[in-house]
Amino acid sequence: MKQRKHLTKRRFFVGFFTIVALLAMGKHIARMTRETTAVPAVPQIPTITSDVHPIRSVPNYKTAFPDSQSVQIVAAERWGVRPVKNREDAEKRKKELVYVGESPYYHVDRLSSSIPYLVPRAAILLQDIGQAFYDSLYVKGIPFNKLIVTSVLRSMDDVARLQRHNQNATERSCHLFGTTFDICYNRYHPVTQPVRDDTLKWVLSEVLRDKRQEERCYIKYEVKQGCFHMTVR
Repeated sequence: MKQRKHLTKRRFFVGFFTIVALLAMGKHIARMTRETTAVPAVPQIPTITSDVHPIRSVPNYKTAFPDSQSVQIVAAERWGVRPVKNREDAEKRKKELVYVGESPYYHVDRLSSSIPYLVPRAAILLQDIGQAFYDSLYVKGIPFNKLIVTSVLRSMDDVARLQRHNQNATERSCHLFGTTFDICYNRYHPVTQPVRDDTLKWVLSEVLRDKRQEERCYIKYEVKQGCFHMTVR
């Protein structure tokens, strides 16, 4: 009798633990099935920051952009138009010049001593600089800001007026030929949100250094005027 009770008790425990083991195994298999058939999560695009693509700027602005008037005037005379006398004369020369008053990549300042025209070669350079600046801002994770163009083609009348107030305004200005434009480095036109001017200046200097090394332009770092003065090559 005792042996029968002991055998029955033993069978109960064996059956109990067998059921527990089977339930645990079934739960594990169900979990593995869910994980295998689950829809994979969509990978998130990483935010690109300036830590990934650092802003290096240039060691020295004056050293990196030293091209003086005597250097730039040679290229201006080679690639430019015959100097325009006044705005009326400029209107007659539109077949030689390209309007540069609007662009998604740069903003033209309110002009008082120049008019928004360049020779095609210079207009393409300005467009490429603006686009390269945008590209650089994007890969560095910096909000978009437009460059500001402060001076383009000047008529002979414009130069004469400037000479009365500005000693740096030479009679044989490169701006007379439609090959030359100025981009300021201490002001920018926000597209998404403002960014510190010095940060944008560092990015701009990298872009301009590359264009100069590609031998596409001559550039002078102007301290008093607060701009990069450049002529197409």
